[in-house]
Amino acid sequence: MKCYYAKETEAHDPQFRLTNGALMRNAEQAERATLLIEGLNQLGLYTEEPPEAPRACLEAVHTPQLLAFLESAWEEWQKLPGAGAEVVPNAFAQKSWATYPDSIVGRAGWHLGDTSAPIGPHSWTATRRAADCAVAAADAVLDGERAAYALTRPPGHHSDAETCAGHCLMNVSAIAAERLRNKHDRVAILDIDVHHGNGTQWIFYDREDVLFISVHTDPHRYYPFFAGHAHETGRGAGEGFNVNLPLPPTTGDDNWCATISDALAGIRAFDPGALVISLGLDAHENDPLKGMKVTFDGFRQAGALIAAADLPTVLVQEGGYLSPDLTTSLASFLGGFLGRDARA
Repeated sequence: MKCYYAKETEAHDPQFRLTNGALMRNAEQAERATLLIEGLNQLGLYTEEPPEAPRACLEAVHTPQLLAFLESAWEEWQKLPGAGAEVVPNAFAQKSWATYPDSIVGRAGWHLGDTSAPIGPHSWTATRRAADCAVAAADAVLDGERAAYALTRPPGHHSDAETCAGHCLMNVSAIAAERLRNKHDRVAILDIDVHHGNGTQWIFYDREDVLFISVHTDPHRYYPFFAGHAHETGRGAGEGFNVNLPLPPTTGDDNWCATISDALAGIRAFDPGALVISLGLDAHENDPLKGMKVTFDGFRQAGALIAAADLPTVLVQEGGYLSPDLTTSLASFLGGFLGRDARA
């Protein structure tokens, strides 16, 4: 299986995070990639650098306004008197009635939906290269590979066409899905991150050519709070092509894997030409965000279930945060998917 990673993303190491009113270290740290690469190595998998993707791949998902903001925001921010080291909004747009502002402070509040996706000096390069990884993995599958994995940092599934949030900048899973649509009439996205993929949902909410199914912790009391509920089923032509399967935070292996099986049954009925997996590993029982109680064996079972769907599959890394178990979580999932054991 081909795997893609861009070392330029290591320079993206966000610091700012606001949790329960307290300033904390951001959870999307560069060390995540080191732990994930070790998981690949345990399976004898090694990464290659992706080529630069056509900008049209980004524009197929994100607005020109957002892309221009991501490219220039940090440099403009540094011109502010007393500017902080990262772009962090202090005002947020109510977009149902708001007018797009000229001020970089206002634009930060337009394009950043919360304070957990700060933009630093290397963030644009990192998200651009993460998108390159997603496109390279999609292209490998389009060229005949059964599956390919994109180690994407920062992740993407909380970002919609115009807004970034939740450690995410560009929506790399959506970019991969759109790339697959160049060949396939229908593409499915299965998001198994512990958080609902609200950005991906809104990107495809009106469409019938991309089925989005998310298995996640119930958002009534868990991020992203405002989306991910079972009654959100799509709109217009997209009605019925958005499926949310929220679970309680006590969920362990059996219920999680049974729900993934249900999701895969829906995907089989949709009959897509290819599948994108938004591969969050933060459902693990020892993940610091404490959203579910899935074990290594649960990840291995999930990988095997998804492999049994027998679809050309692009695996795009989403969450999974700093824990000694992150390495084994990835090795367990991919071991189940590939039908092999990790090296001792």
